[in-house]
Amino acid sequence: MTLYIGFDSSTQSLTAVVIAVGGRDRRIVFERTLQFDEVVPQYMTRRGVLPSQDGRTVVAPTAMWADALDRMMAILASSGLSLSDVRALSGAAQQHGSVYLSQAGIAGLSRLDPERPLAPQVGMLLSRPVSPVWLDSSTTSECRALTSAVGGDAALARLTGSRAYERFTAAQIRKFATREPDAYAATARIHLVSSFMASLLAGREAPLEPGDASGMNLMDLASRTWSTAALTATAPDLLRRLPPIRESWSVAGDLAPYWQRRYSFSAARVITWTDSGCMRRGSSRSRSARATPFSDRSPRLRMTRTARDTCSARPPAGTWR
Repeated sequence: MTLYIGFDSSTQSLTAVVIAVGGRDRRIVFERTLQFDEVVPQYMTRRGVLPSQDGRTVVAPTAMWADALDRMMAILASSGLSLSDVRALSGAAQQHGSVYLSQAGIAGLSRLDPERPLAPQVGMLLSRPVSPVWLDSSTTSECRALTSAVGGDAALARLTGSRAYERFTAAQIRKFATREPDAYAATARIHLVSSFMASLLAGREAPLEPGDASGMNLMDLASRTWSTAALTATAPDLLRRLPPIRESWSVAGDLAPYWQRRYSFSAARVITWTDSGCMRRGSSRSRSARATPFSDRSPRLRMTRTARDTCSARPPAGTWR
């Protein structure tokens, strides 16, 4: 039977599910969840995040996610499943969280040593050791600046699908660039958690898909490309620091040699990850295209095309065969 592996990297845990497919038979043959606080307590998280003194800043140690992925792959390798039958892997991750790689980090994705654990190696690839996550509410001033630069709440919502929210990635990047300019200058790539995890699996940079990118206040919702106006309002020279946007069924690459040699996986395809919200919704294009209010502050602001549309596209038949 052919095996497909799906991951869910949430705020507090990493889950893996394996589905076996043979003819018309489809069944779950493996499911396991690793709670970060319990499995990797050395990162000192509480419910998957680091406590802060101000009560508004909420980050997670980026290497923790890599550590959990390494441990999960080890569990899969010892599960008795035939890893040579794995055809594809993909996943979903918490939305809005951002990961910051150095220039050496981009190159280092393809040079991971299978004789060594993943987390210490990933730590060396980062220009920032922690990742702001969706629970953060410390960027109110950045939201105001971003909104003003683009022309107001309505203009930003028409462009990107939403007014500025503190948890959205644009405000988080602006805060990082203005308050830690040297660290921002050393940053060559800014991933979301979804594209970061896919990059670790593929051993190369993975793209973002439109559903996850729509939660950044940076994507032009109509064209599904990075918005020049939003990028300029956020941080200098940001475009070169962002991954490309591709459809959610696109192939990010084959499973990296790191995993093949470390745990005897096959050279399965790594499919671009999405965010957990898009994965859960699974809504049809017709339902998601309904006019929906974008802002709880401006309930009359409605659009016929919503950010949820970006979660509803379907791949062509036979895409992963």
